[in-house]
Amino acid sequence: MDNPWPPAIRHHAPQPRPGDLRAGDADRERVAAVLGDALADGRLNHDEYEERLAALYRARTLGELTAFTADLLPPEAQPLQVDVRPVTAFFGSEKRSGRWVVPSRFSATAICANVTLDLREALLQTSHVTLQVTVMAGTLTLIVPEGVRIEMPASGFMAGKTNQVRPAPDGPVIEITGFITMGSVVAKHPKRPRRSWFRR
Repeated sequence: MDNPWPPAIRHHAPQPRPGDLRAGDADRERVAAVLGDALADGRLNHDEYEERLAALYRARTLGELTAFTADLLPPEAQPLQVDVRPVTAFFGSEKRSGRWVVPSRFSATAICANVTLDLREALLQTSHVTLQVTVMAGTLTLIVPEGVRIEMPASGFMAGKTNQVRPAPDGPVIEITGFITMGSVVAKHPKRPRRSWFRR
């Protein structure tokens, strides 16, 4: 399984665009699964499936992989996300999850709304990500895997800042900046599955 946290990118090296990042075997398997489903339900015929599958395993970048499923699923259901536009919610809720690219600077806004950023399968462009937040009477929840460090210098008024992430001194850093007004930001690990009392 590919490690979702890449090594630090040297400061003097140009930062690649999200779509130019190299794809791993796990990324190709995500796309292959979607193609298989499309073949099974008739959205692709056998020749189209074989053609896309052959090209899939020749593809090298995440951007190339996204082309194989662009006409099969809506944007929010794609197996790979290279869209780095900010996440914004007004009087509702928004969530970004799955395999998506997190740029070195990213922003999220929750106005009377709930925003969830699930980074368990995300790919960080750099080892230090600055997350600029604007939260007003809302909640922003950040879900991260083990091995990451959260810093919360964001300022606020009648605000809650909760960091439940176990510190990882040598891990990548997600720095949460911005402003919180009568709202909250919560950083946490995913819930662990409950153990069955009947399991041997």
